[in-house]
Amino acid sequence: MAKLSTEELLDTFKEMTLLELSEFVKQFEEVFDVKAAAPVAVAAAAGAAPAEAAVEEEQDEFDVVLEAAGDKKIQVIKEIRALTSLGLKEAKDLVDGAPKNVFDGKVNKEQAEKAKAALEGAGATVTVK
Repeated sequence: MAKLSTEELLDTFKEMTLLELSEFVKQFEEVFDVKAAAPVAVAAAAGAAPAEAAVEEEQDEFDVVLEAAGDKKIQVIKEIRALTSLGLKEAKDLVDGAPKNVFDGKVNKEQAEKAKAALEGAGATVTVK
C-alpha cells in the first residue's frame, strides 16, 4: 500500500462526515493504544496561560430554537418527536408556538448541529444559541 502524504490524509478527512471521523478516531485510539486529547485540555493540564484558559471556557451547552415551522409543519413535528421524548400533542404545541426552544442548554454542539440539520431538512427555520 502506498503511503499517503499529510495533504492527502487531510483531504480524505475533509471528505468524511463527523460520524465517520469520530469512528476513525475511536479505531485509531484502539489500534495504537492512545487517547486523543483536545489541545486546550492538554494546555490546561500543563498550567495554561490566562489567554489559553479563556479558550477552555468555551460554551459547551447550547439552545436549539425553532424559529418557524415553514411549509412542512407535519414533517417538522415528526422531527421534533424523533429528537425529543415529546408526545404528538406536545410536539405540535411546540411547533405551533414557534419561536420556542426545542432544547434549553441541554445539548452539546454536535447534538445541537445535528438537531438543526434535521429540522432544517424538514423545512423549519432553526437557530442555535
